[in-house]
Amino acid sequence: MLLVRGRGAGTELTGTIYERGETAPSFRGAPDEDAPYVWVCDEFYQVESGGSPTEVNGKEIRIAFESPMPRGFDTRAQAIEAAKEHIRTQFARVGVSEAEVDIEVVKDHPGEQA
Repeated sequence: MLLVRGRGAGTELTGTIYERGETAPSFRGAPDEDAPYVWVCDEFYQVESGGSPTEVNGKEIRIAFESPMPRGFDTRAQAIEAAKEHIRTQFARVGVSEAEVDIEVVKDHPGEQA
């Protein structure tokens, strides 16, 4: 399992890439279970009312979450690139520029490299 984490503007977002041999989540909308790599992460957007409060750039905003959209990939490189783009897009949806977002990919097993 790989964790793809974006940090920027005082907040962070982390999603998961399930690798070959790992059991990816199964629920409505999940990709074909034969996909060797599966990316799962929240999607969110800023709202004027409702939603959940979060702090971005020192300012409280409200965000609403959408159901995660798991996506299957044939290669690890494709999954990682799509995960990074997803993280950048979610930050952009709440007004954080790509230049402000640091992304890291870490193996979810201490001591192992991604």
